[in-house]
Amino acid sequence: MNKNKIKLYIYAGIACVGFGLSSCKTIDLPQKVENRNLPENFGNSSSNDTINSAKQTWEQFFTDEKLQALITTALENNQELNITLQEINVSRNEIRGKRGEYLPTAGVKAGVGVDKVARYTNIGAMEATTDIKPGKEMPDPLFDFGVGAFANWETDIWGKLHNATKAQVERYLASIEGRNFMVTNIVGEISDSYYDLLALDKELEIVQENIKIQENALRVVKLLKQGARSNELAVKRFEAQVLNTKSMQYKIQQEIVETENRINFLVGRFPQHVDRTENNFDNLVPANVYSGLPSDLLANRPDIKAAEYELAATKLDIKSAKARFYPSLDLSAGIGLQAFNPMYLIRPKSILYNLAGDLVAPVLNRSAIKTAYYNANSKQIQAVYHYEQTILNAYIEVVNQMAKVKNLEGSYQLKSQEVDALTKSIDISNDLFKYARADYMEVLLTQRDALEAKFDLVEMKANQLKTTVAVYKALGGGWDQKDLERPDVKKIDFK
Repeated sequence: MNKNKIKLYIYAGIACVGFGLSSCKTIDLPQKVENRNLPENFGNSSSNDTINSAKQTWEQFFTDEKLQALITTALENNQELNITLQEINVSRNEIRGKRGEYLPTAGVKAGVGVDKVARYTNIGAMEATTDIKPGKEMPDPLFDFGVGAFANWETDIWGKLHNATKAQVERYLASIEGRNFMVTNIVGEISDSYYDLLALDKELEIVQENIKIQENALRVVKLLKQGARSNELAVKRFEAQVLNTKSMQYKIQQEIVETENRINFLVGRFPQHVDRTENNFDNLVPANVYSGLPSDLLANRPDIKAAEYELAATKLDIKSAKARFYPSLDLSAGIGLQAFNPMYLIRPKSILYNLAGDLVAPVLNRSAIKTAYYNANSKQIQAVYHYEQTILNAYIEVVNQMAKVKNLEGSYQLKSQEVDALTKSIDISNDLFKYARADYMEVLLTQRDALEAKFDLVEMKANQLKTTVAVYKALGGGWDQKDLERPDVKKIDFK
C-alpha cells in the first residue's frame, strides 16, 4: 500500500469523525422540577406528631383474629392481586431484555452449501481454466463448508441503552409499589365490609328486639280495646307497625348476604358464611390513630412512591432520547474456518477473520428523533404534575379523615344520649297509654324514633371503625405486614 493511499484513508477517517460530530447538534428543553415541600403538620396540634400509625403492620392494627384470618386469605387468593403480581413479573422480564441490548451479541455458526456456476459466464469461464493443483480443475459444483464465531456490539457511548434499562428498573419498582397500594386497598375494603357486616348483625338484633316490644304493645292495646279503653284503629296501627318492622328483617338479611359475598369475592372464594365476631359490636372501640408528620407520607404511601419511581423513569427517558442525536459506534468481529473440502478445514490457510467498526450518526430527517425527545420531555413534565397531585391528594385525605374521626366521636356521644332518652321514653309512653294519659300515636312515634335512632347509632359506630381504617390507609399503612423496607434493586436478580 503506497503513501498516497494511506493518506487517503486517514483523510477519509477524519472526514467521517467530523461528519459524525457535526450531527451531534441537540435540542435542550427545560425540565420541570417537582415540588416535594409539605406543610409541617396536618393542621392539628397533637402532641403525638412523631408517632405514626402507618408504621404498624395490619396484624398489629387489626386485633380481631377473624378479621386477620380474612385478610391473610385475601392476600393469598385475591385474583386481582395475583394478576398484578404477574404484571410485576412481566416488568421484571422486560428488564432482562433491556439489559441484553447493551451487552455484546456473540454466537457460533456452522454451515454447508453448494454453488454451481453457469459455464458460459465470466466466473464459469475463469473457474474452468483455474487449477488448484497442477492438472486438477476447480471442483464443479463447488461445495462450501464453514464453522466460526461472531460478535456484534453497540458500544453505547452516550448511555442511550443503559438509561433505557435504568428507566425500566424504575418502572419495575413502581409496579411493586402499585402492588403495595393494592394491598392497602384490599386490607381496607375487607375491613370496611367486615365492620358493615357486624353493623348489619347488630341492626338485625335491634329489629328483633323491637319486634318483641311492639308485639307486647299490640297485646296491650288489644286488651285495652276489650276494656273499651281503646279502639280498632289503634289496634290496626299497632299491628301495621309490627308487620313493617318484621319486613325490615328481610331487607337486612339480604344486605348481610351481599356483604358476605363482597368479602368472599375479595377473599377469592365462592359464596359461603363469613366467620365473624358475634354479639360484640357495642363493645368495639375504634383504634387510636396517630398521623405523624406529613413528610412521612413520602416514604409510607405506595402511590406516592410509585409516582416518584415513574418520575425518575421519565427523566432517564429524556437522557435516552437525547442520546439518539449523537453518533453510535457499532463493532463487529468474526473468526472461523472455510473451505470447499471439509478435509481442508484443519489447514491454517482455511482461517478467516474480520473486524469492523461503524460510526453511524443521524444527519437528515431527524424529525422522528426530535419527536421522541419532545414527547419524553412532555411526559417528564406530566409525571411531575402527577407526582405533586398524588402528594396533595394524600395530604388532603389524611386531613379529611382525621377531622372525620374527631367529629364522629362528638356526634356519637350525642347520638348515644339520644338513644338512651328515646329508649326510656318507650316505657314511659307505654305506661301513659295504659292510663289514657297519651294516645297511641305518641306510642307509635316514640317506638319509630327510638328504632331509627338506634340504627343511626349503629351506623355511626360502623363509620367510626371504618374511618380509623381510612386514616390508617391514608397514612400509608397496611401495604406490607412483615417488612416495611422497599426492595433494594441492587439485590434483585434479573438474570
